Amino acid sequence: MLLYSIPKIMKNFIIRLLGILLFSVGTSHATDPLPSWRDGPAKQSIISFINKTTQTGSPDFVPIEERIAVFDNDGTLWSEQPNYVQLVFAIDRVKALAPKHPEWRVTQPFQAALEGDLLALRQQGEGGLLKLITATHAGMSTTDYSKIVSDWLSTAVHPTHKRPYTELVYQPMLEVLSYFKKHGFKNYIVSGGGVEFMRPWSERIYGIPPEQVIGSSIKTKLVSRNGIPELIRLPEINFIDDKAEKPVAIHQFIGRRPIVAFGNSDGDLEMLQWVTAGSGARLGVIIHHTDNEREVAYDRHSSIGRLDKALDVAALQNWLVVSMKSDWAQIFRK
Repeated sequence: MLLYSIPKIMKNFIIRLLGILLFSVGTSHATDPLPSWRDGPAKQSIISFINKTTQTGSPDFVPIEERIAVFDNDGTLWSEQPNYVQLVFAIDRVKALAPKHPEWRVTQPFQAALEGDLLALRQQGEGGLLKLITATHAGMSTTDYSKIVSDWLSTAVHPTHKRPYTELVYQPMLEVLSYFKKHGFKNYIVSGGGVEFMRPWSERIYGIPPEQVIGSSIKTKLVSRNGIPELIRLPEINFIDDKAEKPVAIHQFIGRRPIVAFGNSDGDLEMLQWVTAGSGARLGVIIHHTDNEREVAYDRHSSIGRLDKALDVAALQNWLVVSMKSDWAQIFRK
């Protein structure tokens, strides 16, 4: 029925009702800063922390220059199962470079990478992984490496979700990043992953610029090519940003102790301890992978992203432990 054929009194009623409905829907979305979080203690704890640290007159008010939050990446901001994304990238790099290195077919850890034998690759331990990284991530300029990473991410697809890896970022965490930024926080990534692996896409995906990304690195050297200065990546480890080294890196690159830390594994334990040991209002958060239907449930016995000691310490330190299954209405990016 056309609106002009309805009696005037009924027409006015319908118009008012539509207005009320549209206003209420718009208001509900506008006032909920974390719409992908289920209502409950976890969501309320984050909102309460923002309110008390950013509202003028609050006894826990934090000046804007001290509002710093640090976030692990793998397993905290995006998926790390069944393998770290950078490891998948390194394996693909081995396959791409293999024609120039026939010896890799009988040399570990390259043989395991070429054969897709992830169990054998993991058995090589940290030393094997570092050998793989230095061999496949070096010998090129930083500009060339950034392009290789960007090109790979534009086509690489997760083996089970069948979506690009950059779509397997956690929607609830994107909302947290936006919420914190809106309230004057400066967000940093502090990850064990390669810093130059994350920087090419961190701003586009997370809204975190490359200068606010801290991670592991290999050494670089300034050289001149045809009179043009370039930074060349060397096959030598410079810094591993994991465990006890995370607070060291934060101090070195940021120069302030953050007041918020988000992590998901024992590799984030020392960062969480150091951040929450400071004075004033502090927020330590662990993302607990408990949803085996929408993602992967894992913690104490996982070879990737193991959450064991940190889970025990969280209870003692009163950190916020977020259950993916219970606290997140949606997992991945919309």
